[in-house]
Amino acid sequence: MIQPSLIRKQRIIFISLLALIILTLVVGMGLGPASLSYDRLIPTLFGQGTFKEEFVLFSVRLPRIIITLLAGMALALSGAILQGITRNDLADPGIIGINSGAGVAVTVFFLFFPIEAGSFVYMLPLAAFLGALLTAVLIYLFAYSKTEGMQPVRLVLIGVGFSMALSGAMIVLISSAERAKVDFIAKWLAGNIWGTDWPFIWALLPWLVVLLPFTLYKANRLNLLSLSEPVAIGVGVSIEKERIVLLITAVALAASAVSVTGGITFIGLMAPHMAKALVGPRNQLFIPIAILIGGWLLVFADTVGRNIMESAGIPAGIMVALIGAPYFVYLLLKK
Repeated sequence: MIQPSLIRKQRIIFISLLALIILTLVVGMGLGPASLSYDRLIPTLFGQGTFKEEFVLFSVRLPRIIITLLAGMALALSGAILQGITRNDLADPGIIGINSGAGVAVTVFFLFFPIEAGSFVYMLPLAAFLGALLTAVLIYLFAYSKTEGMQPVRLVLIGVGFSMALSGAMIVLISSAERAKVDFIAKWLAGNIWGTDWPFIWALLPWLVVLLPFTLYKANRLNLLSLSEPVAIGVGVSIEKERIVLLITAVALAASAVSVTGGITFIGLMAPHMAKALVGPRNQLFIPIAILIGGWLLVFADTVGRNIMESAGIPAGIMVALIGAPYFVYLLLKK
């Protein structure tokens, strides 16, 4: 039974975060090399702007902002799931190697599979998912012990090792590639938001639309998996089955996000922790908050990064890392 006061608190925080996201979106739509005054935003949104205003808003700013919002939400949800099924507060799809697995798959797909431009956008999340899933399965198998079960510390260490090895594999793959393709992979590794057109939104959105309600449906199972294994087994939870299903869900969310945003880390680490600090550890309460925090963090990081320098700006992945790395060290020392 969740206390009514806690539910009210969660709703107030949820509405406040929505307002913060809307404010950040509005600020982001007005900032950039091509000026778009804020008093012209609403008329332009409703089709009453000039050609230049509509081009800047609908072809440049708005798709990028929506992509970062959706990707941040997906990464936060993936991190929340991983922390629940591994009982490890340091679990994050970027830290434990899942993003790197998706990156290798994206690199191989981009370099060696000539696909038509129209289908490339929609095939990319699927390729990233297959690479990330294979990586996650290998990490899980190495971290699992028949006598002791899942070892959270071992999982993080093995995941970090996989991440480093796969990053090295990406460098080997691109070492003999064409200059243009090398530039693309380098930007992907830095977390430079590259999928900034409407087709990328339609490629990412279905994954989130399907997997978000599914995760909320599994919230009680995640609550039980967060406890010790004997307790979860005692209340009738099929631990391995639930872990595998939820692991696939987390991998799909992370892979679909990084396939269009590049190697973004730490969103999945920070957002669940912040949400738990606000509303407690129940998944039903903190997952919606974590999703909004994750979306806001990436939108904020990208908005600041692309406006902080006059030329190409700073990639969103680097901006998030500047915030997330100290937070990761803090959690590591605390835990």
